[in-house]
Amino acid sequence: MRFLILSHTPHQITPIGLSAYAPYVKEMNLWLQHVDAVEIVAPRSREALGLALNYDRNDVDFTPIPAISLTSIFEVIRAILLAPYLFFKIFAAMWRADHIHLRCPGNIGLLGCVAQVFFPKKRKTAKYAGNWDPEAKQPWSYSLQKYILSHEKLTKNMTVLMYGEWPGQSKNCKSFFTATYSENQQLAVKQRKYDLPLRFLFVGSLVKGKSPLYALRLVHELIKNEIPSELYVYGDGPLHKKMQRYIQENDLDQFIYLYGNKDFHSIEQAYRKSHFLILASKSEGWPKVVAEAMWWGVLPIVTKISCVPWMLAEGSRGILIQGFLKKDTKKLMNELNHKNALRTKSNKAQLWSRKYTVELFESEIKKLL
Repeated sequence: MRFLILSHTPHQITPIGLSAYAPYVKEMNLWLQHVDAVEIVAPRSREALGLALNYDRNDVDFTPIPAISLTSIFEVIRAILLAPYLFFKIFAAMWRADHIHLRCPGNIGLLGCVAQVFFPKKRKTAKYAGNWDPEAKQPWSYSLQKYILSHEKLTKNMTVLMYGEWPGQSKNCKSFFTATYSENQQLAVKQRKYDLPLRFLFVGSLVKGKSPLYALRLVHELIKNEIPSELYVYGDGPLHKKMQRYIQENDLDQFIYLYGNKDFHSIEQAYRKSHFLILASKSEGWPKVVAEAMWWGVLPIVTKISCVPWMLAEGSRGILIQGFLKKDTKKLMNELNHKNALRTKSNKAQLWSRKYTVELFESEIKKLL
């Protein structure tokens, strides 16, 4: 089987092979174990990639294409001019493939959604890694991709993988997941006592969309209300200096710690020691850090976005917040007064998360192929 991956993820050619964003490559390596040949059509980056990982295979046919954006008038004009060339490259790659795999949402994915219509007899899968919520406010290009992918007459012979369960879901759409841990990592987790100080955790990029400053302010409110609390931040990004300044201005050096990017083992140790994970994101697909935290019994404190309410069973496996500081502080303080209920939620979170292992993920991939 010749397997085609069409992605907007930047790739780089290194002396030891082809590399791209590590979490994406880890997932794709599981797919590539079950195919004979693979071609990747994606943008090529000339600059060094952060958190990069090489594909396990050295026989990947890489077809580089220009990246496109719709964020300004200049970029829109450039995208329109490049569209015929991009469509030709994508169409030719699909012609060569036995199985077409689209990575959405993205501008390259949008072109792929249109091009795949001309190959109704070929096996196809599409991974929609964004927010599938029909009510979510999203760019028109994302809504168009969701419309095409869920339209069974336009996507013949395709399985669309999306996160969560939604009303009116078409037959070709399959609720899916992403896995981090293996069955042999299901070690017993010591039940939290929720003794003081409470340990909060933030894991992710320090960017506006992830709202790391909100996590910082929420913990600060607990401290002001005389609830001993600590926040451990793992990740880096443009908001790092702003967060540092907030910590200094409010004398929080002994309560909030910015660790930057750390390896997988360091973050796993942080999960084991923490009581809560805070993620007040504005948008997510499958928030991997939430599922990872739940695996270790860490209670997620997360905004009601995408499939998160489904993951948390509307709050019985975690704490859903609204993104309003006073309301969320009041709710969190109320939750902290009921330690037995917190332990019950933690146990439920573990039981749910530990169903989604790498082994199950790989077996589901094999079925799709």
